[in-house]
Amino acid sequence: MDIQEDNRAQAKAAFSLLLICSAISLALWFLPYVGFLTYPFRIFVTLIHETGHALASWLTFGQVNRIELDWSGNGVTWTNGGVRLLISSAGYLGATAYGAGLLLLLRRARMARIAAFSSAAVLLAITIFLGGNLTVWVAGMFFGLGLLGLSLVKSQRFVHFFMSFLAVQCVMNALFDLRTLIYLSAFEPSRHTDAQNMAAATNQIIPAAVWAIGWAAVSFAILAFTLVIYYRGLRAQPAPAALLPLANTAAKQASA
Repeated sequence: MDIQEDNRAQAKAAFSLLLICSAISLALWFLPYVGFLTYPFRIFVTLIHETGHALASWLTFGQVNRIELDWSGNGVTWTNGGVRLLISSAGYLGATAYGAGLLLLLRRARMARIAAFSSAAVLLAITIFLGGNLTVWVAGMFFGLGLLGLSLVKSQRFVHFFMSFLAVQCVMNALFDLRTLIYLSAFEPSRHTDAQNMAAATNQIIPAAVWAIGWAAVSFAILAFTLVIYYRGLRAQPAPAALLPLANTAAKQASA
């Protein structure tokens, strides 16, 4: 089996795993009395959301003071300076991009350990340097050390499955949070949200609902782009075997 055929086979296996993880996630979301099983993933996505704010602040030369979470799944990142548009947008879009990036990376099963280790390193660093309350420390250490331990698990199949399930949960939670944001922006404008921050920054010229809908549109575009890449990987055709001897002959003639 050549490299292209191997990549295609891995992409098919990863896509099958993605379908299984999606089915399990949907079942957990809509079956009664099992919501507690997805609760940890909600806290995880909130932590990723706040990490997105922090990274955007640093990338635009701002200062990050601390990150705070509560057990209801809400969070806040205290920053100074930086580009407010990018910082406020990086929460919801960052969570979606993280989940979509995981999906693309996990098309190769061997990348699952790297994804787990890298995620663990970022979460532990964010917790140690920016943790502003007990909830951040408990959640950050739990997920950081958990992913670090996962990267050391011997079974690559298990690591691949868990990280695929985590990716699906991240995308679903990010989209669910955006749905909630659109509702709050339209019907509860007094609630403090990232969209309200951007509306205030533009003197209400661009309402919070517009920001929320815009972020939702970008998130769906990110997800669509991810699925297109997945589809292309599944449809990629291997090079015809009959052409390989001709290529080898041409190479020999060129070197003679």
